Amino acid sequence: QVQLVESGGGLVQPGGSLRLSCAASGSIFSLNTMAWYRQAPGKQRELVASITSGGSTNYAGSAKGRFTISRDSAKSTWYLQMNSLEPEDTAMYYCFAALVTVAWAYEADYWGQGTQVTVSS
Repeated sequence: QVQLVESGGGLVQPGGSLRLSCAASGSIFSLNTMAWYRQAPGKQRELVASITSGGSTNYAGSAKGRFTISRDSAKSTWYLQMNSLEPEDTAMYYCFAALVTVAWAYEADYWGQGTQVTVSS
């Protein structure tokens, strides 16, 4: 069974920084796409940033220039470095992975439980 566990959320002042981590565990054959999504109250879940196993990255417009997604393949872990945080970044942040397990030869989507990020003075 695959689990994704996030950490690193919290309360930060505007202009501050946070780094989120997501660790995948279980019988993983390959991690193909890793990403961070967020969902603010009353809004739809939206993609923040993604990274492929080959290292290609994609960012939402609001994240470009402020957030950086990275991965440590050896640890099956990926990160979201968030700088210059704004109150509008307040949301529950979810990690996501499209991966193939050892048991099943097809790609499936997995989600973490979420970590709260609150940007407020």
